[in-house]
Amino acid sequence: MYIKKILLAIALIGLVVAAYFAYFIYGAMFKQNTAFNNDKAYIYVPTNANYDQVRAQLVPLLKDIDSFDALAKQKKYISNIKAGRFAITKNMSNNDIINSIRSKNIPIKLSFNNQERIQNLAGRIAQQIEPDSLQLLKVMTEDAFLKEHKFTETTVLNMYVPNSYEFFWNTSAEGFRDRMLKEYYRFWNTTRQTKRKALNLSVNEVMTIASIVQKETAKVDERPRVAGVYLNRIKKGMPLQADPTVIFSKKLKENDFDQIIKRVLYKDLEIDSPYNTYKYAGIPPGPITMPDVSAIDAVLNPESHDYYYFVANVQNFGYHKFAKTLSQHNANKNEYVRWINSQGVNR
Repeated sequence: MYIKKILLAIALIGLVVAAYFAYFIYGAMFKQNTAFNNDKAYIYVPTNANYDQVRAQLVPLLKDIDSFDALAKQKKYISNIKAGRFAITKNMSNNDIINSIRSKNIPIKLSFNNQERIQNLAGRIAQQIEPDSLQLLKVMTEDAFLKEHKFTETTVLNMYVPNSYEFFWNTSAEGFRDRMLKEYYRFWNTTRQTKRKALNLSVNEVMTIASIVQKETAKVDERPRVAGVYLNRIKKGMPLQADPTVIFSKKLKENDFDQIIKRVLYKDLEIDSPYNTYKYAGIPPGPITMPDVSAIDAVLNPESHDYYYFVANVQNFGYHKFAKTLSQHNANKNEYVRWINSQGVNR
């Protein structure tokens, strides 16, 4: 009788221990363990990260980090860290969180536009994916890569067509560059290449003119007309005389791309730079900014007209007055100069 009681007691203790263990396992695995109020939180796991780096990001997001640690060890996540951007949904359990950060790398929407130099572009991209700007700039300007794909440091900006693209956050610098090369070739499809050839322009020349159009007008509906002016000038052998190229020349000469220039002065027209289209005839050696797709397509689909001049329209800000003759243009220009003087804009 005494032995039976002992055996019964042992059995009861075993059941209690088993129940506690089951409760612990259930709690560790399936009990909700998030501590934030938003619908989702994201963690960014660097390439070759260790568990401590992941854990540091999880601590403020979880109610009970110890139970997460125990399950992460049990499920061997600690020794199998994956890089990427991962989502944790409100009220997730530890088990769901581990499953998410182990295998559900979520892509980001990467976007860029209107960068004036490849250095600026590298900085913009570094704000959105894992590689830093120096890593990106190094591979984007790599001599062997540029030579293989017929780019130079002057023209390399052409390779990056402004848009939104889907990337994984942990994409390498090389991975980003190589993907953008594919996008470049995809953009320059048969249709665009045919239009480019009909204009008797190289891709770089189209992109360079488009960059000037981009800087001349923010009005998308006006860009084909502005493009038409520059193409008319090229056909006639006239210098482009585009103020944005003078501004770029000044920034380049002074190595200051943060300066804001609202007015081009006569002395600026004498800046000795191949980008200065008042001083040097023809198309500059490369783009002065990264043109939008709308500016590129404006050059490929220009408005057909007889305009050779334009100046800002002070009656319709943002747009321009176009002229066929120099005398008409000078009248429009005098109106603009009177207005800008009245505003006290000296630079």
